[in-house]
Amino acid sequence: MTGARATLQAQGTVAHNLANADTAGFKAALANARSFPVEGAGFASRIAAMHVDQGFDARVGAQRVTGNALDVSLRPDRWLAVQAADGGDAYTRAGNLSLTPNGQLLAGGGRPLLGEDGQPLAIPPHQAMEIGHDGTVSVIPLGEGPQTLAIVGRIRTVEAAPERLARGADGLMRNAQPQQPLAQAAGDALTTGALEASNVDAAGALVQMIQLQRQFEMQVKLIQRGDDNAQAANSLLRLGG
Repeated sequence: MTGARATLQAQGTVAHNLANADTAGFKAALANARSFPVEGAGFASRIAAMHVDQGFDARVGAQRVTGNALDVSLRPDRWLAVQAADGGDAYTRAGNLSLTPNGQLLAGGGRPLLGEDGQPLAIPPHQAMEIGHDGTVSVIPLGEGPQTLAIVGRIRTVEAAPERLARGADGLMRNAQPQQPLAQAAGDALTTGALEASNVDAAGALVQMIQLQRQFEMQVKLIQRGDDNAQAANSLLRLGG
């Protein structure tokens, strides 16, 4: 029963990965099951299964050139800092940025992008905007010439190895060691005009889902067979009585 439950949970993880196969910057979630002994009276031979969240696949997804000035692709171990729904800091590699009518810069998924000062980035009215490889945002004000190009802010891009991050229920990453804040990435952190695709292997995920489905069916049949054996044993006991 515990094995069937763990298999069902793993299948949910694979389904979630498949649903995000086209989401920019998405990192496939990893899931597995491990056995653990059941404590209590009796022989120490009872083993149950438990679903284990193994984090995420940190491999960089395929790069796709878009030519869009608001599309950015991050270097390995670089993450965009965004404001989560609870007001705290979170991190994503979804580089399909967008600009709201009031000038707020949003990351993929619609979360406000943070600047170096930790506050949401607001872009003043402009006729042209450029994002540098170090995350600096420059604009040409309305009605002005190219010589008036000025830096209005810098996107907060942090450097974090996969083990420093944990995925939240909203799909955003959090610092797994809050007592050690993540530092601003030095040097070139991103490339403009390109997007990182999801690293989900759709074909492999489909195969994995089929395998999990067959495993679940086998585990359910074992439960049913155990129930049949128990009923047969009870019948024999009644006949013997």
